Amino acid sequence: MSTATASVPPPPTLGQDAKVIGLVGLAHGVSHFFHLILAPLFPWLKEDFALSYAELGLLMTVFFVISCIGQALSGFVVDRVGARAVLFAGVGLLGVGALALSQAQNYAMLLAGSMIAGLGNSVFHPADYTLLNRRVSQPRLGHAFSVHGISGNLGWAAAPVFLAGLAGLFHWRVALACAALVPAAVLLLLFLHRDLLDTRAGTPRQGKADAAGEAHVLAFLRLPGVWMCFAFFFVTALALGGIQSFAAPGLRALYGMSLATATAGYSTYMVASAAGMLFGGFVAARAHKHERTIAIAFMASGAFALLLAAGIVPAMMAVVLMGAVGFGAGVAGPSRDLLIRAAAPANATGRVYGVVYSGLDVGLASAPLLFGAVMDAQHPAWVFIGIGVLQCLAIFTAVGVGGSAAQRAAQPRPA
Repeated sequence: MSTATASVPPPPTLGQDAKVIGLVGLAHGVSHFFHLILAPLFPWLKEDFALSYAELGLLMTVFFVISCIGQALSGFVVDRVGARAVLFAGVGLLGVGALALSQAQNYAMLLAGSMIAGLGNSVFHPADYTLLNRRVSQPRLGHAFSVHGISGNLGWAAAPVFLAGLAGLFHWRVALACAALVPAAVLLLLFLHRDLLDTRAGTPRQGKADAAGEAHVLAFLRLPGVWMCFAFFFVTALALGGIQSFAAPGLRALYGMSLATATAGYSTYMVASAAGMLFGGFVAARAHKHERTIAIAFMASGAFALLLAAGIVPAMMAVVLMGAVGFGAGVAGPSRDLLIRAAAPANATGRVYGVVYSGLDVGLASAPLLFGAVMDAQHPAWVFIGIGVLQCLAIFTAVGVGGSAAQRAAQPRPA
């Protein structure tokens, strides 16, 4: 007994937790930055390669299809070799993908670059959540998940400004080459603090659960809560993918905005979403029915999206409404994470997170094709109608996840 007790490492200090949360959050921000490695450059790519909106959308679809497949598989790799090595590989592949895209001479090379970047993106959720669960003390996990979500939104917000700004000043190839420097710098920082990211030095609370479940490595796939979580991510990602891919072109077509103003509208969405997520963390900490918070937030966000679709407000008010849509989606974020955590198996490992969060990639892969076809048909208002309807539909999946979590909590725990 004394030997086992002595082998348990001391709990992490506040400083250690903060460093781990910061490092993982920074890596997650880079991942989300690369979700939009091409979308802000669509106007330049469309002209230089004579592409349709559907062809542009396919570039993002390829990125997220590869990411989806890789995410489900990388969870198993995380469980096998550890989260740190997998995270390092993913960050490195993002940089390689950006360099490949910057040198593209034809559409096939653009597709190849998207595939490489998508493979790099696939590792982040399984690796990040495994790192946070094993290297951050239990009382600070809520803060860790909040920072993780906010950093992702800030990555989304930074990408259009960074890429479109450099492309406007110089060239889209310069923008992509500079983007490759971002993961290179982050990878260096992660390597310098690699000891903090060693999951083998984390808490041992997962060992028994993993050992017991090793004979049934796919048993978690039989849990309804896992697939309800997958559906929730899929629906919300469809809406998000529409915003990421074609909100700016849609705003330009509906309101006659300049490219700079339309891009600012998207960035306003992302910054407001981050602010909403911060506020939503306090709401989630006090709420007991997280699905209720999600329902109210998405109902408001969907209503604002439908108002945008009507095209009846001034152009600058449309930018403000984009922020309102983002704030509502952000408020739902922390409640979503807590709801999914309650529905997931105890001591969930990388493979569980990989499958659940692959719903995000499936939605983001499908959205560009769907909304690209809408834009090609000259119906920009439908982009915002679709976003509003999907956000309202997410309410039903959230209620389903909540019901599954409550049913699971009511079941007697095995001895």
